Amino acid sequence: MESKDWANYIEATDGLSKPWLLIQWRLKLLQEQRPNLDAETYTAELAALQESLMNLGEWWQGQEAAVFGTGAAMPGES
Repeated sequence: MESKDWANYIEATDGLSKPWLLIQWRLKLLQEQRPNLDAETYTAELAALQESLMNLGEWWQGQEAAVFGTGAAMPGES
């Protein structure tokens, strides 16, 4: 899937409010740009993406059904 496809998917699924999708899109863009970037720039951009992902924290807590689908049992649940 190319970054253009990710962008179309995000728009079609109202994904602008889903930060995990935006990070995946940014990662795909970075992968596509990698041949044009020096190693230092690529590493810095990748580190920034990783920090963005970590800053999401446990965003899913309390919204498991909306994020993972209704009826999705969480670990430890019956």
